[in-house]
Amino acid sequence: MRLTARQIDIIKQTTAEILGESAEVWLFGSRTDDNKRGGDIDLLIRPPARDSKQALMEKIRLLVRLEQRLGECKIDIVIETPDDTRPIVRIARHQGILL
Repeated sequence: MRLTARQIDIIKQTTAEILGESAEVWLFGSRTDDNKRGGDIDLLIRPPARDSKQALMEKIRLLVRLEQRLGECKIDIVIETPDDTRPIVRIARHQGILL
């Protein structure tokens, strides 16, 4: 996994602040492969149940705060919803790493 311990702590702490302590965070995509270089930080987040408007606002707040704390880097966030059947969610769960 190509994240530092500090980056992982910032991601987990910031997610907990905005989405709650029970939110799960998964890293997926190129950052899970130690043999690759660069790449954005792809995160799948499973928060406690939210309505879609609240989830969108929290996703925006989370992106802004992570960019402030991590510095300039590209971050993509996918918020998983209950009974989510999107292919990106299945791939992230299957290939991702729980932080």
